[in-house]
Amino acid sequence: MRVSVIQMNQGSDKAANLAQAEKLIEAAVAADRPGLVSLPETWTNLGGGRDARMAAAEVLPAPGAEGGPAYEMLRGLARRHGITVHGGSMIENGGEKLFNTTLVFGPDGAEIARYRKIHLFDITAPDGTGYRESALYGGGRDLALFEASGIRFACTICYDVRFPELYSALRAMGAEAILVPSNFTLQTGKDHWEALLRARAIDTQCWIIAAASFGQYEERGAQRSVYGHSLIADPWGHVLAKASDGKGHATARIDQALTARVRRDMPLLEHRAAAQGWQRA
Repeated sequence: MRVSVIQMNQGSDKAANLAQAEKLIEAAVAADRPGLVSLPETWTNLGGGRDARMAAAEVLPAPGAEGGPAYEMLRGLARRHGITVHGGSMIENGGEKLFNTTLVFGPDGAEIARYRKIHLFDITAPDGTGYRESALYGGGRDLALFEASGIRFACTICYDVRFPELYSALRAMGAEAILVPSNFTLQTGKDHWEALLRARAIDTQCWIIAAASFGQYEERGAQRSVYGHSLIADPWGHVLAKASDGKGHATARIDQALTARVRRDMPLLEHRAAAQGWQRA
């Protein structure tokens, strides 16, 4: 199965972001014929402050019911091309709170997974810039997996990648590939992005599929930058495909025989289970 990661340069104009995402997905499908495409984190909005995020938010329908513009665009693309569309994440209007939420649609346009980001990005960057995702968003609690073309995929979002215990839990639940849509800051990304993704591939023996946003955006009058470098890594930690700077996509083929061979020759899951009775000396 071929998978494509879409790299966007979205801003605070939701309509423009939807148009950009559709154009990039259409280009990836035409060029590489993937069975699954993945968008970045909050692809419907990046920047513009609280008001822009509230305006971009959608109330998500019950599966099968009609949703908002972004929801219906993703569903329509999946149905039109007969592919699985992993909608990175979008801003969900959950009533009292917003949520950073992934949606996945199968080839028939049916919603097959929904995941709310668990770990919220409340940090101070090396340049002193503060990020407080919890000031606007609530955190999720539930894990989400889905199947496409016989492959078991799991959902995570951006900052989740720094918590290996989450990835170990997903592997134990049967994940073969883990999606990591992201808006990694330029400062953290240049040092940590690829290292973290390759580490999660190695210690879970899963394919890592990481679509990312690239470039600059405006936030409360200040310019901020996101790192991009969307990539796909195999269960041995090799990066098989990576997007260049700017908008575009990268594609690689998931090889389940490689997954099986890596796991057979180095049975980490079995060794981890056998070591659970350790004691402090």
